[in-house]
Amino acid sequence: MTGTSVHYVGFDIHKKTIAFCVKTAGGTIRDEGTIAATRDGLHQWAASRKRPWIGAMEATLFTGWIYDELLPLARALKVAHPAMLKAIGASKKKNDRADAAMIADLLRADLLPECHMASKQTRDLRRVLRYRHLIVREGTRMKNKMSGLLMEVGAQYSKEKLHGKGYFSSLLAEAIDIPDSVVDLLATSRGALEMFQSNEKRLIRTLKNDPALKERIELLLTIGGVGEITALCWALEIGDVSRFSSSSDAISYCGLCSAQVSSAGKDKRGPISKKRNKHLQRVLIETAKLAPQWNPALAAVHERELTRGNRNRATLAVARKLVRYLMAVDKSGKPYELRMPVSLC
Repeated sequence: MTGTSVHYVGFDIHKKTIAFCVKTAGGTIRDEGTIAATRDGLHQWAASRKRPWIGAMEATLFTGWIYDELLPLARALKVAHPAMLKAIGASKKKNDRADAAMIADLLRADLLPECHMASKQTRDLRRVLRYRHLIVREGTRMKNKMSGLLMEVGAQYSKEKLHGKGYFSSLLAEAIDIPDSVVDLLATSRGALEMFQSNEKRLIRTLKNDPALKERIELLLTIGGVGEITALCWALEIGDVSRFSSSSDAISYCGLCSAQVSSAGKDKRGPISKKRNKHLQRVLIETAKLAPQWNPALAAVHERELTRGNRNRATLAVARKLVRYLMAVDKSGKPYELRMPVSLC
């Protein structure tokens, strides 16, 4: 079957509808319209195709399940990077029909800015990990609310001990200067906090024991300063580590480098990039603040940067070195070995 017999399909995805445009290799429109964003609607549309087709869509919140449904039905299916797609396909005329046609044109011309699409298994596990992040944030909000309630009524309490189960129980039992309404709210907040903490532990236990992750996580944990959350976040947010050809690419993906503007012989550097995986960036920076206590090599990097007088710069340097260690262990499949170089560069 020749390439000219294949149709190129652009999909513009929304919550309830999907606009599509079918084109030949020469750019002739063969079909266009709208599909209901349901599994039945997708299968009915695919069944009506008389020729094999290659499809493309923009990465959105809804892309995952649509990609999974259409992948077995297409000759090939690609996902486009939203920011790069916007830059390439900028136009005064923008509507669902035009967007689908533009994606089809980029696909048939082999100009689609394709992005990595993780496997369904990885995306399922990643969803669990990100939900764990939500639970932690809500638990922190409960802790802050409990402190706020006590401060509102001028109650005396130990900030360090407040969230200990024994101390909290005795505080409520001896709450002479705390109104009953506040006691009830504190008990409610404590119950919510315990629920969040229990669910967080359950989710982490589920992820750690997953057969697809267990061996990989154990290897990453051999790196001094890397804990369970950092290892899980790296494995699930990075996905297939082989897609990064160098540590510099991985550092850029994690948002640990600054934007560069070079023009007329002048080179300017801005703050760390906001075009990044925000989950990895947050976890790696938080890890970098503590990791030097457990890893002599990272401690040396931190001390070197501190001599230049910038603590934030030292944290970023440690985070970048962590990415190199994580990538090396992940790619090689071998445990981490501490090597102290003569001079760190």
